[in-house]
Amino acid sequence: MTSRAPSVPSLDVLRQRAAGLWGALPADVAELADLFAGAGHELALVGGPVRDAFLGRSSADLDFATSALPDQTERLLRRWTRATWDMGREFGTIGGRRGSVVVEVTTYRADEYDGATRKPVVAFGSSLSGDLARRDFTVNAMAVRLPSLEFVDPFGGLEDLAGGLLRTPIDPEVSFGDDPLRMMRAARFASQLGFEIEPGTFAAMAAMAARLAIVSAERVRDELVKLMLGADVRAGLGALVDAGLAAHVLPELPALKLEVDEHHHHKDVYEHTLTVVEQAIDLETDASGPVPGPDLVLRLAALLHDIGKPPTRRLEPGGGVSFHHHEVVGAKMTAKRLKELRFDKDTIKAVQHLVFLHLRFHGYADARWSDSAVRRYVADAGAELERLHRLTRADVTTRNRRKADRLSFAYDDLEARIAELREQEEIDAIRPDLDGTQIMALLGIAPGREVGAAYKHLLELRMEHGPLGEERAEAELRAWWESRGA
Repeated sequence: MTSRAPSVPSLDVLRQRAAGLWGALPADVAELADLFAGAGHELALVGGPVRDAFLGRSSADLDFATSALPDQTERLLRRWTRATWDMGREFGTIGGRRGSVVVEVTTYRADEYDGATRKPVVAFGSSLSGDLARRDFTVNAMAVRLPSLEFVDPFGGLEDLAGGLLRTPIDPEVSFGDDPLRMMRAARFASQLGFEIEPGTFAAMAAMAARLAIVSAERVRDELVKLMLGADVRAGLGALVDAGLAAHVLPELPALKLEVDEHHHHKDVYEHTLTVVEQAIDLETDASGPVPGPDLVLRLAALLHDIGKPPTRRLEPGGGVSFHHHEVVGAKMTAKRLKELRFDKDTIKAVQHLVFLHLRFHGYADARWSDSAVRRYVADAGAELERLHRLTRADVTTRNRRKADRLSFAYDDLEARIAELREQEEIDAIRPDLDGTQIMALLGIAPGREVGAAYKHLLELRMEHGPLGEERAEAELRAWWESRGA
């Protein structure tokens, strides 16, 4: 399954749509707007919900800006619903839910930054236009006043939306200086929306990339995840690398741009990696399939599968280039980088495992594996087998059609072999024919290392020969035990 960036209507179409678009807001929102207006406060729908409405998307989670102070907002929300919560009173945000409608209402902001951290000195503002000026991009700096339904667009966000352009509402150096994470958001929106970054905005990103150092690893990770789950991941990654942001976030990615010696030729590893990511995304399934997209683990594994190549690159006599054991080195590098980005342990383990195994299939096309080798492939992949299937297929980027077809046919054959063995035996969770209790009873031994050694011996026999049955397994175990002089 392939996800793609949404197509954006022309500016004229968007303008025509604006007049009647907001009539589709839930009736609950109209009631909330009347409460604020009746109390003498302004209320406006802002940010992503406005942008997404123009793009034809709807959301039950709605962001509002208001002239009311947090305590005033809370009192009004409690008249609208009993389900309210403090999202961050010091930042002016109170949340509420009525049925399926979830709202976040934030007092107009006019923050200042100290330049050393991205934590603002919170200051409440007095106008909607001032609040919109502190937004990250013009396409997110549009609003709709309620209940009048007046469309507010002081920075030309609608025009930028129609043009597929990301631009800051104020000078980009000031915007990124205030909050460097906005540079990561630019790359993320390039992936999510398929938009281009306006040249001046991009130039500021390139000049200020080092400012990302003041942003926490967790916040960087969150933006990277959203980028990786976007519709145009290549565009987002390209923005990270070309602006120099990746050097501070994921330095292993630009490092893939290896110099090509005139006497030693090899594939462009960076471009190969971006292609593998795209091809892996194309192999994701729908919700009913084994790898529903967007799948973060598969996409990260595709992104990182070759990061072990630069440190293992060797120039060989005769003009060749080798990357011996780059999957082993790459797996270690993957774990290190994902840990530094504060990814959870399960994600790190799964991605590292896929990077380590991504070359395991190589050689199958030249020499068909034994059943034993197929069993070991399945056992080693474990829960990541379906992702490994897709990563291995995506890793074929050769322009040689004959070679590509040969590798594809070979993997078709391997998957067919796995299916055949599944029909004959349980290969997804291979265990010996005897468990630990049976081993101890048969050999008359207590729990300890000898039980583990016996179990491992039976597991090797199971891998090599398939199911043995209890009678044969017992005979094999006795013979092995006697051979040890026990």
